[in-house]
Amino acid sequence: MNKCTPKYRRLLLISFALCAILVQGCATTGSRPTSPLTNDYLSKTPQTKQPIFLTLRNAYKAQDIFVDSIKKDFGEPVGYKVGLTNKRAQRYFGVKEPVRGVLLDWMLMESGATLPYRFGARPRAEGDLLVRVADSGINNATTPMQALRHIDAVIPFMELPDLVYANEIKLTAPLIVAANVGARYGVTGPIIRVSPTKRWLRRFRNIEVELFDEEGRLLSKGRSSSLMGNPMRVVLWIKDSLKAEGKELKKGDLISLGSITSLVPIRDGMQTISARYTGLEPMKPNSTIEITIRFAN
Repeated sequence: MNKCTPKYRRLLLISFALCAILVQGCATTGSRPTSPLTNDYLSKTPQTKQPIFLTLRNAYKAQDIFVDSIKKDFGEPVGYKVGLTNKRAQRYFGVKEPVRGVLLDWMLMESGATLPYRFGARPRAEGDLLVRVADSGINNATTPMQALRHIDAVIPFMELPDLVYANEIKLTAPLIVAANVGARYGVTGPIIRVSPTKRWLRRFRNIEVELFDEEGRLLSKGRSSSLMGNPMRVVLWIKDSLKAEGKELKKGDLISLGSITSLVPIRDGMQTISARYTGLEPMKPNSTIEITIRFAN
């Protein structure tokens, strides 16, 4: 029989306590704590329990437990996602800064992948961008240009998040954080190399994203300037957010920068959603890149 060390007992107690804070109850599967939220997420069922009050600080601890409980189904962490990157969303949720979640390996798929309509409890689509960290020097960056020097690629990314909670549950920033900022799936496009130039810094601010359905109808559109004015400011924010918890970005980390378009509900009968990006190609500023997700019953 394995010995249960004092440290392990403390971790279990903390895990159970945080699960109780989040969803008023917790169980275990083997050595892995699970909760009604985890079970509903994995079964694609909207969470209907009205959670009790949760602070942002406790929400991030609950997120750690939640992410650990879904790794078996979604793989190991490959980076982070950022939400609430514009002031209007922050005011609505009563916060003064964005929130972050964790991206897991099997959440990311190539353009053209197929998912069921109900790939989540409350599935959505949005235009987004991924950037890739070149080296750990990014943790010392203090300006957008300094951050850009430590980013080596940008990748078109249509995120396919999950609102997780039932419609009658009033969403708050802590609830969003506890459910890993709705991370579920996303499709990626080509890897585009980035140069640390003023031209690239301007380009990051002026990328246009449009979402279309299978009949070419425009569903939503936006510009990358909605990401804190410039996506590199999002990179600086997540660097500082992690540093406050004694964590750091590392080479190869992917960062989902946030919603460029509004969230689009996935409705029954949809065949595809395509995201069209304008302004990403370095040598062809007016050319477009398109990525697609397909839906099936």
